[in-house]
Amino acid sequence: MLSLHKLHPPSALASRLRHRGPRTQPTCRRGFLTGLGTEFLDLALALPIPPSWPAYSTGIILVTLATRFAVLPVSIWSKNKARIVEEVIAPTIAKERSAVEKQVFDQMRLVDKITGDREFLINYHKSKCKEILTARRDELVAQHGCQTWKMMALPPLAQLPPFFLITMVLRQLSESPTVFDSEAFLTLSTLSHPDPTMVLPIVLGLVTMANVETSNLLMTATQKENMKKMEAQKEAMRAAGKVRVIEPGKYLKDALRGLSVVRILLASVMPGSVTLYWLTSATFGLFQTWVMDWADYRRRKALEAGAKMVPQSVPVVPATASRGLGKGPIVRQPTNASPGPRR
Repeated sequence: MLSLHKLHPPSALASRLRHRGPRTQPTCRRGFLTGLGTEFLDLALALPIPPSWPAYSTGIILVTLATRFAVLPVSIWSKNKARIVEEVIAPTIAKERSAVEKQVFDQMRLVDKITGDREFLINYHKSKCKEILTARRDELVAQHGCQTWKMMALPPLAQLPPFFLITMVLRQLSESPTVFDSEAFLTLSTLSHPDPTMVLPIVLGLVTMANVETSNLLMTATQKENMKKMEAQKEAMRAAGKVRVIEPGKYLKDALRGLSVVRILLASVMPGSVTLYWLTSATFGLFQTWVMDWADYRRRKALEAGAKMVPQSVPVVPATASRGLGKGPIVRQPTNASPGPRR
């Protein structure tokens, strides 16, 4: 190590890498990564930073921040689409619900003239309302471009390509002979070897875990109340044993917790340059989550405060389809018959 420091200073090694002859049987992928690596080395040496700062470590951190800021608009777009669903689509469906319930009620009583037992009429009315409101919601979602798969898939699809590309470039730059042998950073003895103290890999796992666990930390009183109601409904469904409750959010959180452990194991064998890149990217993601969650929290608080100040009129509509439908003779609906016998 000392001989490498003495015989090959960073600038000389960088020059050797830039003017190195072609390998035998080169591949396009190797040449592309080598070109990107050379550009990164030139950029790191050209940065206007104090001489006491580690050039390559600073370059890795700055490149990471630049790429994360470059794809940040995609995450902001996804958040804005979620805000449209919450502030535009959901209130529209809530306003139209009463009119839809009355429309279905009148359709059943005056047009279709459906009769049956009380339970059948209630279930039929609910299913019809749900069908109409679901179609209306799908129409609004398509109109505003707020499809769930877009909001969930586009941010990762924008972040993963540069993540894997930079990881491959840094890993190739860490192969001997490399200028990364001449620089240490924090607990890394060199940027080309794994962290011997395991501090950075463990911090990486903790940051990844914090990003998962603090995602729902900022919640308004209404959100907490709604979550408690949903949990109570799920527990009731489990107790009844009629419907299997599927919680994709819970499965996703468990998978991300497992990813935190996997990242610790991978970072323990990766070069220090790759570990530093992963840690910087994860830290940026954690602060990004906190800032966006804080903005959402303040927005929801303002909406709830405004909703409390505006008096709401309660429309007089039939609560269920059983009212007014039971005036005639009640005919029990057979279990194997098609819903709603017509007269």
